Amino acid sequence: MTPLASPQSGANLARILVVDDMATNRALIRAVLDAREFEVVEADSGASALARIHALRPDVVLLDVMMPDTDGIEVCRRLREQEEFHLLPIIMLTSLGSPDDVVHGMEVGATDYITKPFNSVELTARVRAAVDKKRLTDRLDDTESVLFALARVVEAKDGTTGDHCDRLSHLSVVLGEALGLPFDDLEALRRGGILHDIGKVAIPDTVLLKKGKLDDAEWAVIRQHPTTGAYLCSALRTMRRTVDIIRYHHEKWNGGGYPSGLAGPDIPVLARVFQVVDVYDALSSERPYKPALPKDEVARILREETARGFWDPEIMSVFLDILEHDPTRLDIPANAARGRDADLFQNLNGDVTEWRDRR
Repeated sequence: MTPLASPQSGANLARILVVDDMATNRALIRAVLDAREFEVVEADSGASALARIHALRPDVVLLDVMMPDTDGIEVCRRLREQEEFHLLPIIMLTSLGSPDDVVHGMEVGATDYITKPFNSVELTARVRAAVDKKRLTDRLDDTESVLFALARVVEAKDGTTGDHCDRLSHLSVVLGEALGLPFDDLEALRRGGILHDIGKVAIPDTVLLKKGKLDDAEWAVIRQHPTTGAYLCSALRTMRRTVDIIRYHHEKWNGGGYPSGLAGPDIPVLARVFQVVDVYDALSSERPYKPALPKDEVARILREETARGFWDPEIMSVFLDILEHDPTRLDIPANAARGRDADLFQNLNGDVTEWRDRR
């Protein structure tokens, strides 16, 4: 018989937290899970489970539903309220004949469930599958972290835009909510705020930071950054919606933008949403070469440019309604202010330059 999976080396043991108020149940699960493959740690209550999860960062949690004081449903709910544990695999252990426990567990965010008394082969297979999912998610998170770090490097190089990326993340989500866009689109807009100019990491500093007017060749290099940025992010399925923002945020409603010269509804809707907040931020923010324009002047310019065919008129109409009747929604929350990432720039600039020079 082919084994379900090969035992892991000691350095790669998956850490499994078993949460059950009955010591005999915890001992049984420990006996089932192969010590060559899993490091089993235990908690005897919901409260101790929450503490151990924060301290030990397990790969998977096996969580009994029925416990005194804080039960498994409440533990799962509290974990899902914390962003750092949104994707932690949680397998609920339920008693035979308690379908309500299963329903409640899945509603608060459980990943899977196993009915007691369980089959040892099934338990091991379910845990292995959860570990595989967790490790894949971790790898994706690592890749996304690198992309976000590269985007911050680009922003840190240009000392003229302040917290431009954070502002665009906030503004685009506000506009997306006003348009009634679904959660996945709002998340793509949030990411797009940070990543929209990531392709500039491939532009030489002599061009990117040039003080004077760009010549035709230099301008051609600048115009490549949406395509380069889309390429960098296209391998991640979680970035599928965001890639459209990166690739097309410099298009214009009348077809006069770049890199593809798309026009009207051929421009993906998320890119059209993003274009509106991008131009608003450019007008309303102070730059070394200009002051921040007052709200009335910004609104006038946005209307004028929309009439000239630059921006989607329906999306712009919704944005102008916010600007004129509820402008405080556009203010970035104080706790979202990130400040400049000078340390990150210092640490990563050498690596980024080396990567760019090898292209």
